[in-house]
Amino acid sequence: MSNDNSNQNVKPKSYLTESILVTIFCCLPFGIVSIVNAANVESRWNAGDFVGSISASAAAKKWMKIGLFAGIAVLIISVGIQLIVGIGLMTMMDKQ
Repeated sequence: MSNDNSNQNVKPKSYLTESILVTIFCCLPFGIVSIVNAANVESRWNAGDFVGSISASAAAKKWMKIGLFAGIAVLIISVGIQLIVGIGLMTMMDKQ
């Protein structure tokens, strides 16, 4: 026997906490998109739109991960640029 209704009994994760943290610490635009989708999980679930709730959860997770990885990438690039500029300045000062 198939349990097609078993997924409808478990509310999907909203990723709201993770979305807020990504918004604060990593990437504001992607974090906001993730928060909007995370908020839709609860409202769609309460409205009986189980498929929409699952879809909003997946979208919140996707945008949260994109924001997290974008924030990490910006951090790595920023540190790399600072290291290159710092090393360049040190070598210029050593030559004087």
